[in-house]
Amino acid sequence: MARISAHELKQFLKVYFIMGSTNCSIHPIQVIENAIEGGITLFQYREKGPGALQGEQKYILAKHLQSICRSNGIPFIVNDDIELALSIDADGVHIGQEDESAEMVRKRIGDKILGVSVHSYEEAMAALKSGSDYFGLGPVFPTYTKKDTTPIQGTTLIEEFRKRGIKTPIVGIGGITAENAATVMKAGADGISVITAISKAKSITDAARELRNNVF
Repeated sequence: MARISAHELKQFLKVYFIMGSTNCSIHPIQVIENAIEGGITLFQYREKGPGALQGEQKYILAKHLQSICRSNGIPFIVNDDIELALSIDADGVHIGQEDESAEMVRKRIGDKILGVSVHSYEEAMAALKSGSDYFGLGPVFPTYTKKDTTPIQGTTLIEEFRKRGIKTPIVGIGGITAENAATVMKAGADGISVITAISKAKSITDAARELRNNVF
């Protein structure tokens, strides 16, 4: 299988939903079904935090969510857990700076999608050299979902990357809502990623649809 093209990937990154069981007020399967109905374009399974599923339970939920995504043409990305991604034949992996090196992950996953969270031009260049397909930039705005984040970036880094001629697909991460999503896109991002803006919304379908309307 050939590596996904940047053009195709940019379309998938538009409404990038991240979620695990710890981020949900209702069952994760209902959350993903409603989010897909609302128009998400890519899904990342991120099972982290207090009470996160482990072992077989994590594998079983991943398989259920992947099946739903696959039936609806939604790429299924796994956060950090390379073994899980390979065991279920996920569409790709997303890693941070504290995870296994991008170069090593690329060797392990072959032509699957590889996303890397970066916080500077130098980190981006290293990730690109190692085979990253897209960058996650953030936190753009204050976020309460992830406790170990770097300082707030605003849209400055996204704008800097584009001014410096970086054409790699970029998705904004952190504190993004329907109200500020358009600002992130105008700065040069190809998409926005959210967790609780969808998973904890009163109407998950409506929340996903509103985000989609503000980025397309």
